[in-house]
Amino acid sequence: MPGKPTVAFYWCASCGGCEESVVDLAEGLLDFVGMVDIRFWPVAMDFKRSDVEAMPEGSLLASLINGAIRTSEQEEMARLLRRKSQLVIAYGACAQLGGIPGLGNQFGHDQILRLAYEDCPSVQNPDKTRPQSHVQDNGRTVTLPHLHQVVRTLAQVVPVDYSLPGCPPTPEMLQQAITRLLSGERPAKGSVLAPDIALCEQCPRKDSKPADLRLEEFKRPHLTRLDPQKCLLAQGLVCMGPATRGGCEAACVRGNMPCSGCFGPTSRVKDQGAKMLSSLCSNIAASTEPDIERTLATIPDPLGTFYRYSLAGSLLRARADRQR
Repeated sequence: MPGKPTVAFYWCASCGGCEESVVDLAEGLLDFVGMVDIRFWPVAMDFKRSDVEAMPEGSLLASLINGAIRTSEQEEMARLLRRKSQLVIAYGACAQLGGIPGLGNQFGHDQILRLAYEDCPSVQNPDKTRPQSHVQDNGRTVTLPHLHQVVRTLAQVVPVDYSLPGCPPTPEMLQQAITRLLSGERPAKGSVLAPDIALCEQCPRKDSKPADLRLEEFKRPHLTRLDPQKCLLAQGLVCMGPATRGGCEAACVRGNMPCSGCFGPTSRVKDQGAKMLSSLCSNIAASTEPDIERTLATIPDPLGTFYRYSLAGSLLRARADRQR
């Protein structure tokens, strides 16, 4: 329909949950397509890269790009959509923070390929064949995207106007964000389109959190019988609520699982993992170094726990020898 604002969706390095969150608008999807004209959404409609290349510069009102930047093709598409769009929105935790793909920054390029194509127990590859970026076949050159050395957030590749956090963002947040952007009363550039408060403020269990936790050990959810009414931190679980932005309606906590941090930090936090580690360490009961180490040793994967979604966008970003 002519005259409607035009938008695009694109999927980079992520699981696909952000794409499904658009469909999760349910009947609201009809209202959504009534407000905008979707000009590019290859996961749902038959669009080609050439369709985007043919668009005038800045002709799209907004591109909502989900997923981190892992491959050369993803970087090319992010740059192309940036040129064609007035606004670019980092849609979801992977685009905003690096997400789960960002945990790959712990490992080297060769190490990842060796595991995926040679050493994985489910792989049979006696010739140790790996995908190649360029292969000659009967005089023709066949190409594939190549993996970059590190996973990057969308903002580390192109200028980003807004971020919509979450794994995935809630349908309500998507609808509110689009309505707000279409209203002409847009927030300041760089804004995260979610409440700028810690999740603990929205937690239905916040009244049960003691002022002094006195943590002696950390427990894993599947090995613990959880009280559905009591603060999960007070039960000895690593709940990322103190270091995580609200807006998800405490969905995990209401499901009796600790927050894993997918909404990222508030504007007052520079590094989500460091903030959470600081919060926990200030509440450890032990006072001697050996006892403190024993308590911290009960966290089986500190990096994957504190930086599950935010490693690529954090102060750490990657191992020092991987940051190329």
